[in-house]
Amino acid sequence: MNSTFTDPEIARSGSELNSQNVSGISTESMRQSSFPSMSQRTSNLRVFTVSELKSSTKNFSRSFMLGEGGFGCVYKGSLKSPEDPSQKVEGHKEWVTEVNVLGVVEHPNLVKLVGYCAEDDERGIQRLLIYEYMPNRSVENHLFIRSETTLSWAMRLKIAQDAARGLAYLHEGMDFQIIFRDFKSSNILLDEQWNAKLSDFGLARLGPSEGLTHVSTAVVGTMGYAAPEYIQTGRLTSKIDVWSYGVFLYELITGRRPFDKNKPKNEQKLLEWVKPYLSDRKFQLILDPRLNGKYQLKSAQRLAVVANRCLARNPKSRPKMSEVLKIVNRIVEAAGSGSPEPPLKDVSTETSRERKRRIVDSRSEKFVWLWTPKLIRTC
Repeated sequence: MNSTFTDPEIARSGSELNSQNVSGISTESMRQSSFPSMSQRTSNLRVFTVSELKSSTKNFSRSFMLGEGGFGCVYKGSLKSPEDPSQKVEGHKEWVTEVNVLGVVEHPNLVKLVGYCAEDDERGIQRLLIYEYMPNRSVENHLFIRSETTLSWAMRLKIAQDAARGLAYLHEGMDFQIIFRDFKSSNILLDEQWNAKLSDFGLARLGPSEGLTHVSTAVVGTMGYAAPEYIQTGRLTSKIDVWSYGVFLYELITGRRPFDKNKPKNEQKLLEWVKPYLSDRKFQLILDPRLNGKYQLKSAQRLAVVANRCLARNPKSRPKMSEVLKIVNRIVEAAGSGSPEPPLKDVSTETSRERKRRIVDSRSEKFVWLWTPKLIRTC
C-alpha cells in the first residue's frame, strides 16, 4: 500500500527520487482555502445528513467498507432520490466552498462528486463526501493484487489515455487550473465499462494565478510519485502532475510499484531499476510478466518515451498534459487497439442477490462511494 507523507516526514527521510531534504517550504497556503474566490460558482451537489449516510451504510458497517483513500475510509452505500434538492447547509464556509468547486468540475474521466455532508453531532463536525460508485476498483488493484484480473495491454493503453485526458482537463480545460497533487494508480478508478477516472481530490489545489509561476505549499503526496523540485522547494505547478503521470506510465509498462521494499535493494526504486533496460535489446525485460507476452512492443516503447519526457528533471522541459494526450492518442491509434475488451473476471464484490436488488431498485436508488475523513479540523 502506498504511504501518504507530509513535509516533516520528508524532512526526516528524504525523497525516494532525490536524496536532498526539503527546504524553503512556505506554509502560508495551509491557512488559505484550496480553492479561493470560487464562491460565485454554482454546483448541483446534493447535501446529505449524517443520518441519511448512516442509514445507507448500516451505521458505517465494516461490511460496507471498500477500502481507504488518502484521507479516510471509503464505503459503499445506496441512496434514494432526494426529496428536496434545494436543501442547503450553513457553516463550514471554506470547506463547503472547496467542495462546491469540485461540484462544478465535470468530465468523463473524473469521478463525479454526488454530494457532501457537513454536520455537527456529539462527536464534533462530520464532513463526508459522496462520489459515484466505481465497481471495478482501482488500477492499483489490477496491477499489484494477484487475486484480481490482469489488465491487457490494450486496456493499459486506454487507461493511460483516459488518465491523460482527465489531467489535461484539470490543467487546461477550464477557466481555472486545478493541480491534482496526488496522482497515482490507487486514485485512478474503473467504472462499469472499465473507463478510467481520476478520484480522491483531497490534496488538489488551484494552480497559480495569472502572472505567477507557482503556488507555495506544504509538501504532501505519496512516496515515489512526487516530483523532485516539489519535494525540495514546495513550489507547486502543473508539472508535478506531469512527473507523476510519467511514473504511472512505468507502472503500466512494468506492473511494478514506484517503490517496493519487498524487492531486492537494487530493484526497489522503479525509476532507477528501469534505466539499464531502456535500450531496444533489453526493453522486453521490464515488461509486466503478467501480460504473458501479449503486448505490442512498439507501443510499449513509445509509451516509455512519453514517460521519459514527463520525467525530465527540469520541470520546464516536461510537456503539458495536452501535449502528452496528443502523443498518447497517436500511440493508441497506431496500436489499433480500438475499444479493448474488459477482463473476463468480474471483480465487483456484489453477490448475485445484490445485483438483482440493484436492478430492481435502479429507478429510485443509486450506488455511490462514501468518503469519510480520518482527521477533521474543528477550528
